[in-house]
Amino acid sequence: MAFDGIATACITYELKSQFTGGRIEKVLQPEFDEINLIIRNSGQNQRVVMSASSSTPRVHISGVQKENPEKAPMFCMLLRKHILGGKVVDVVQPDFERIIEFHIESKDELGDVSVKKLIIEIMGRHSNIILVSSKNKVLGSIKHIDFSVSKVRQLLSGMDYEYPPSQGKLNPMEVTKDNVLKVLIDKECLLDKLIVNSFTGIGPLSAREAVYNYFGTTDVYLDEEIENFSQSLFEFFQKIKRNIFSPCLIYKNDKISDFSGILINQYETGAVVEKHQYLNFAIESYYSKKDQKERMAQKTARLSKFVDNNIARCRKKLVIQHDKIQECKDKEKYKVYGDLLTANLHRIEEKATFVTVEDFYNNMKPLTIELKPELSPAKNAQRYYNLYQKCKNAEVMTKKQIEIANDELYYLESVAEELVRAETETDINEIKDELISGGYYKENTRGRKKPNVSKPMEFEIDGYVLLVGKNNIQNDMLTLKMARSNDLWLHTKNTHGSHGIIKTNGEMPSDDTIVKGAKIVAYYSKARNSANVPVDYTMVKNVKKPKGAKPGMVIYDNYNTVNVKPEK
Repeated sequence: MAFDGIATACITYELKSQFTGGRIEKVLQPEFDEINLIIRNSGQNQRVVMSASSSTPRVHISGVQKENPEKAPMFCMLLRKHILGGKVVDVVQPDFERIIEFHIESKDELGDVSVKKLIIEIMGRHSNIILVSSKNKVLGSIKHIDFSVSKVRQLLSGMDYEYPPSQGKLNPMEVTKDNVLKVLIDKECLLDKLIVNSFTGIGPLSAREAVYNYFGTTDVYLDEEIENFSQSLFEFFQKIKRNIFSPCLIYKNDKISDFSGILINQYETGAVVEKHQYLNFAIESYYSKKDQKERMAQKTARLSKFVDNNIARCRKKLVIQHDKIQECKDKEKYKVYGDLLTANLHRIEEKATFVTVEDFYNNMKPLTIELKPELSPAKNAQRYYNLYQKCKNAEVMTKKQIEIANDELYYLESVAEELVRAETETDINEIKDELISGGYYKENTRGRKKPNVSKPMEFEIDGYVLLVGKNNIQNDMLTLKMARSNDLWLHTKNTHGSHGIIKTNGEMPSDDTIVKGAKIVAYYSKARNSANVPVDYTMVKNVKKPKGAKPGMVIYDNYNTVNVKPEK
């Protein structure tokens, strides 16, 4: 885990330097497991993100402002009651654990001053944010831990706060040279694993770096160098104790793979190490995209499953309907049977189960026709005429249903693509409202304000403005309301994607400008990972929306096509 005790120590040191003496101006809870504190110090406001996410727990300064729910959650209200307006008097890391405590001085309802602790435990799926009183009583936590969740440690209001159970490791900030040697000597395992298993807060990356700094490699077993190495490891710990850090980001294959509070050299030429002055900003770079991607996946999961289920339903319906068409292909034979039976009524015996007649439609060849013995000869003939008419009607109706099902499938697939490209909670809510208005999705919207449609994406290309819709509702608004008849409309050919509008102002853009616009439109489509994507373009006046068509569905003519490689 990147966020080990060393990274925690580095962050604690930076937060302590930055915010001691600062005032808490705002307390926000944009996510169910995340708290944002706006702290004012030295004349400026800064945002501290505290996340108890199971996969991305962390604490750092951030410049990213998230949308907040209209009604603040209970834990957020609790924090506002106890620490809003409070003064940060200290930021500490107890026992070199992955825990950071904000000590906040504030007044209670009676005007008495006390120091409360806002504690962030960065421990994977056990991560939590807890508010503790000056008497060490739990006032509340972002995740409630009762006996049903953990029999070892509960976090409930009114209980005494206790640190997570110790794993019996040594605190590297308190050891002596003799302690370090005693831990390492006469042990048979890889040195970095021994360090991880023996000292609190030392993660695998940091342990390997301590080994690499001395031996020049990471795969080392204990040998006669152990006394000298124990001295090196002790000095390694002492640097951390003296707050000597070298924050960095590690890139592999042009992607951020890790971060550290110390400089990492162990990868040599296998990675690019980018030094940073502050670990806070390195962590924000590391987590920003990762956390956003995961959050959006969580928020879209329910809708995506719903849409996928409806897509599967449509496809199943189409299979059944095509099978029905196949059954109706033989409808003409029923009419022939009816004609042949009508011409040979005098030859059919009562209660006969079959009759063989000459087929005058096929060179008078003998043809055996099954009969219902309970029906008269005339009614057997009428039965086949009825089957013919039934198949004929069913074929007409089924073809109409196939057309409707294909339209519905195309629409639902476009919604699924929108969900993949959704970047904010507003995008998701607009897609949800689109499904609700279409009668697909049911949700109690009583008392909820109908949201305004957000603005489409806007790009500048060679002096022209390109507008790109993010969902079907925006596509309709963009194409049918915002665009003028002489503007240029773009869309990927036979592929789900965004509508694009180049505002021409009466002047036709150059071919190069159209190609640039087509590359962007192709990027915001299902074909974004393709190397060669056909994009149709035409004047807006050539684009029409059929009556009753679903959101985002249009028809167009008089168009040209350009093949491009998608680019953002």
